Amino acid sequence: MSNQRKQIHLAAHFPGVNNTTVWSDPESRSQVDFASFVHLAETAERGLFDFFFLAEGLRLREHRGRIHDLDVVGRPDTLTVLGALAGATTRLGLAGTINTTFNEPYELARQFASLDHLSGGRAAWNMVTSSDAFTGENFRRGGYLDKADRYVRAGEVIQGARKFWDSWDQDALHIDRARGVFAPDQSIREVTHSGAQFDIRGRFNIPRSPQGHPVLLQAGDSDEGREFGAAQADAIFTIHGSLEDGQAFYADVKGRLAKYGRGHNDLKVLPAATFVLGDSAADAAERADHIRHQQVGPQTAIAFLEQVWGRDLSGYDPDGPLPDVEPAEDSTITRGRVRHAKDPREIAGQWRAKAEAEKLSIRELIIAVTTRQQFVGTPTEVAEEIDRYVQADACDGFILVPHLTPAGLDEFVEKVVPELQNRGSFRSEYSGTTLRSHLGLRHPHHQTEGVRAS
Repeated sequence: MSNQRKQIHLAAHFPGVNNTTVWSDPESRSQVDFASFVHLAETAERGLFDFFFLAEGLRLREHRGRIHDLDVVGRPDTLTVLGALAGATTRLGLAGTINTTFNEPYELARQFASLDHLSGGRAAWNMVTSSDAFTGENFRRGGYLDKADRYVRAGEVIQGARKFWDSWDQDALHIDRARGVFAPDQSIREVTHSGAQFDIRGRFNIPRSPQGHPVLLQAGDSDEGREFGAAQADAIFTIHGSLEDGQAFYADVKGRLAKYGRGHNDLKVLPAATFVLGDSAADAAERADHIRHQQVGPQTAIAFLEQVWGRDLSGYDPDGPLPDVEPAEDSTITRGRVRHAKDPREIAGQWRAKAEAEKLSIRELIIAVTTRQQFVGTPTEVAEEIDRYVQADACDGFILVPHLTPAGLDEFVEKVVPELQNRGSFRSEYSGTTLRSHLGLRHPHHQTEGVRAS
């Protein structure tokens, strides 16, 4: 029996301006300046991470009728940034969030095939959906998509994109100068697709890229999202707060793979996580508490509460008890990304019970309910805990979200990565050149129907 340890996969998330960052900290730098993106990417590559992960926001969120300064998602276009980073890095994977609701299969296939070519096989696409009419107003089809149809459309987008990626033979480029043949006609097949969302007929104008298909990531913890991820994704970006929750999620999504003809290693489970390092456990805990109080200031705490209550709560003391009024029935106090989509009265009841049981103020409650998976301790303790989660099949690794831009990952790479390497759970060098190689994923061969020779 092999005693080889399961290898940890790590990715670096470039944070936006929200409650996971401390943009007011003197050490925080620009969310727009290209130097910030380069710094984080170079740090991640120095740390031998699998990929750099960039989220995307398609509209500035509004709260109580004004732009929500505490959670501004705007920054340069994702694919533009990743394309530029392809020239600033050599091995690091480049993953971007691009919406399937407001884009077409052909343009998405073309954009990610281009990134895969330009980066030498390091492209990844985080496929997200949206039924948000407020965001949709920026697009021709603004607000048209019913929530129940978002994964239907996403499935067709991915199916269409795969057909385009598969339409060129691997060796289509003959480049026979003597005969004047660049690529034989029969090696570039016509793509056809007819469905509820798209009617496609045409040829793709980009040769098959180094990875065949870019790595496909998906974020979604709902049953529908898990099923979509098991069917379509190479990695799932998720959130869970305990080892037991992680193990349950891991077993569930891995257990769905067989029905799609996929194996256990064909899908990686990568939760988001934060970290705080200290010289001792007590020092790290004190730093973590300070950071969370910076992230969830008085204004942020009230704004979070207003999302659930659906009413102006600015008159309440953030350090006082929860409101004694019930949530409003129908409110659009927040427009854009809303974190609490469930029944407001149900959430309010749960929060009241938690606040009463633990004697929490509004601000303390919001800190408690918005804290994501985090590792707090000395570098050795953090490495041990990350390794414990992976070896116990609670995940395959983590997408780390530093609280400072862009230098928040520096200390982790300097102090934690060597600890993971010493444990035999993390690479000491890149063994391949593509992101699929880093993640241990198979190269996709032609696997779609609806691609035919003319």
